[in-house]
Amino acid sequence: MTQATEQERLRRWRLILGGHEADGTGFQLQGDDLAIDKTLQALYDAERKGGLGGSSPNVARWLGDIRTYFPTPVVQVMQQDALERLNLRRMLMEPELLATVEPDVHLVGNLLSLGKVIPAKTRDTARQVVRRVVDDLIKKLANPTRQAVSGSLNRSVRNYRPRHNEIDWNRTIRANLKHYQPEYHTIIPETRIGYGRKRSSLRDIILCVDQSGSMATSAVYAGVFGAVLASLPAVQTKMVVFDTAVVDLTDELHDPVDLLFGIQLGGGTDINRALTYCQGLVRRPQETILVLISDLYEGGNLEEMLKRAATLVTSGVQVVALLALNDDGAPYFDHRVAEVFTGLGIPSFACTPDLFPDLMAATINRQDLAQWAALHDIVTVRGK
Repeated sequence: MTQATEQERLRRWRLILGGHEADGTGFQLQGDDLAIDKTLQALYDAERKGGLGGSSPNVARWLGDIRTYFPTPVVQVMQQDALERLNLRRMLMEPELLATVEPDVHLVGNLLSLGKVIPAKTRDTARQVVRRVVDDLIKKLANPTRQAVSGSLNRSVRNYRPRHNEIDWNRTIRANLKHYQPEYHTIIPETRIGYGRKRSSLRDIILCVDQSGSMATSAVYAGVFGAVLASLPAVQTKMVVFDTAVVDLTDELHDPVDLLFGIQLGGGTDINRALTYCQGLVRRPQETILVLISDLYEGGNLEEMLKRAATLVTSGVQVVALLALNDDGAPYFDHRVAEVFTGLGIPSFACTPDLFPDLMAATINRQDLAQWAALHDIVTVRGK
């Protein structure tokens, strides 16, 4: 190991360990490293050093420092840590501070959890922050979702007497290659394959979203996906959120920001009441997909909830239980209920946002979701 490499290794360990008596590095920081150490110390050594103090200038300066010295993904992690470790939710109540925060899904979750207690002077800034996150998510997730869902619908319904604007040209050409006419450089399409009636609703999708505080980031992603799905004419999308009460946000799907501000994070959980409401929305059981996004901790009538879920499955509804819809790692959920769900034929697992479009496509095509999950290294809950 060269001396330069050894010095860099010691530098990194010094920044990690914090320079306390027992850090053992003996390394002296210089230049920007001193400022970096100070920003880390304010957050992670807060109990010893007093943290960021109570003044807004200190917080604003710290937010500026971390944006200067760390890349965006690290900034987002440090902001989340500051909210949790130093109880800095106060900074989300002041527009000057909120405007300096790096927007991300966790920040939106925190804003939603504050709900109506956000002062009027901060609400416009909060909406701007949420709009930035939503726009970024839609740019990232909209096209994959539309392509996956539309493609799966096209494959699931075939029309062999299509009108001209309904022809699937790729499949039609492949099916008629044997009729190629070399002298005319063309193909005689004896068999035409179409997509079916594009204006008809081929599937009904119900997103049933737990809005308890632990499901914050999942609710944000669900809102964005709900808005994207609602833009597809071939599916009829409804979105229902619940805690101990049930709220139908379907009419807000045209604007995901309004939709998200309609979510009130926190409170208890009554899955049975939510499933009862969703059951009333089902018009075509065989063509309905119900995605329950919840950690499955039932605060209502557990026995009735399980019976309700079984009834939905028996009627022909495809029910999927997503224990989480985020990138936060292993979810915290009720294993007992998840095992019963699996036994009822309801696949139960967590899903990352980037895989959700493919999950919806697999569900529309009625694939075995346990096999689909295995192909994507997703651990599913086994039934009893």
